[in-house]
Amino acid sequence: MTRFFLIGAPIAVAAALVFGGGDGSVRPADAAGDGTVPQAPTTTGAPNPLKAGTADEQKALEARIAKMPAGLAAPGKKELAAQLVASADNSTLDWRGAYDDIEDIGDGNGYTAGVIGFCSGTNDMLQLVEYYTKQHPGNPLAPYLPALRQVDGTDSHEGLDPGFTDAWKKAAEDPAFREAQDVMRDRIYFDPAVRLAKMDGLSTLGQFIYYDAMVLHGPGVGPSAFYGIREAAMKKARTAAEGGDEKAYLNAFLDAGRAVMKTQRTERERDTSRIDTAQRVFLREGNMDLKVPLTWQTYGETFRITTQPAGSP
Repeated sequence: MTRFFLIGAPIAVAAALVFGGGDGSVRPADAAGDGTVPQAPTTTGAPNPLKAGTADEQKALEARIAKMPAGLAAPGKKELAAQLVASADNSTLDWRGAYDDIEDIGDGNGYTAGVIGFCSGTNDMLQLVEYYTKQHPGNPLAPYLPALRQVDGTDSHEGLDPGFTDAWKKAAEDPAFREAQDVMRDRIYFDPAVRLAKMDGLSTLGQFIYYDAMVLHGPGVGPSAFYGIREAAMKKARTAAEGGDEKAYLNAFLDAGRAVMKTQRTERERDTSRIDTAQRVFLREGNMDLKVPLTWQTYGETFRITTQPAGSP
């Protein structure tokens, strides 16, 4: 699982990337202000794409979203989304088996770990450990917080080796740490992706396509990150909320994401099967509600879900 945008590192661009805190860092979970509206990175002076402009517009937006079907946020669909992502990232449908996973996969993001691939180089792992430590100060990962802050934005293991991987696995035995991983996955990736997809008038399938792209490319505004990919797609087709054809827009979005994947450093990163033989298949079949049974392939392996999953991750 990779992040093609360093979501926590200071970025040297003409206009600083900010969340509202103005410190030049991109920290999706920290900036949620009132705790109800997820934040998205913006260039200075640009509106948060997850919010409306005025208070009245925001109220109207909240009312519109509240009236929408749960879509991917419905418990069974959310479980389905977790299985689909796990099939692409870990070649399994058992996403819950990944809480204790940790390795450096050589993608330039340091250690990748846990249920959604939190990375030591992309700030989301730091946010997770900070969140967990605030609630459970004596946890096995707490001593590594200074090192995580130091390596944030790099692929360095300095201060983490040799004990960090064992500490992660030990922490993953704690139900509270597993819950913390779920919370931060939702706060950084799932909730903003689903919310924005609903704002764009997208179906359950469209919401999943946004979520998978958010996980894969990271919630950044650069051309290789989620918001950059969305911007590229919107130049090619209108969203459903803009009166466009949803399938045409989603094809444009998948094209933009696929183009980014083809530029990456490793063969696995360049493999676009999660689009070509999974998401594009669902779209071509017109399965906009992600109804089961589903059959798809990632990296040449075939997966099937024959009954609607129950429960919520």
